[in-house]
Amino acid sequence: MYKPISNAFFKEPVLELAHNLVGQYIVHELPEGLVVARIVETEAYHGPEDRAAHSFGNRRTKRTEIMFGEPGSVYTYQMHTHTLMNVVAGPVGTPHAVLLRAAEPVEGQELMQEKRGSHLKVIDWTNGPGKLSKALGVTMKYYGHSWGEEPLFIAEGPGAGEVETGPRVGIGNSGEAVHYPWRFYEKDNPFVSKYRP
Repeated sequence: MYKPISNAFFKEPVLELAHNLVGQYIVHELPEGLVVARIVETEAYHGPEDRAAHSFGNRRTKRTEIMFGEPGSVYTYQMHTHTLMNVVAGPVGTPHAVLLRAAEPVEGQELMQEKRGSHLKVIDWTNGPGKLSKALGVTMKYYGHSWGEEPLFIAEGPGAGEVETGPRVGIGNSGEAVHYPWRFYEKDNPFVSKYRP
């Protein structure tokens, strides 16, 4: 039923890609079953010129290396105990990326609940980037994988309602970049993460 989206989808400027990812599906074919969530919130990171980006000033490290690679690659990184998922954007050598911040559960809710904890409400399973990865069973092993290939891929979704923009979350030490309206989210969707400047 779900098929990986065309690689051409990822070959857009990072701000357009961040907007267009809202409303698409993240699909993970786990050994124990299928989990699917519809993306409702993303953040764009504009590489060398963006003080909030890991690749600001073309910083090239073991962690950021994949950002210089093919658009549509998976960039995972650890923050505290959480894995965060990103989509590499821009032409090869231009380290742009889109953070997948939040999504709405579509299929495999029982598996998501198992992974997130039965004490949590559905609304709290996937309404933040670390929560989302955990609910979908995504780990650091997907670093460098392609979002256009099974078992973890982006599939064409039904699209989004009205998409709003605003400042990104949790980047308080990034100078003027803290104000850039590069967070894209579906208006009034309850699964959008709570905004904390």
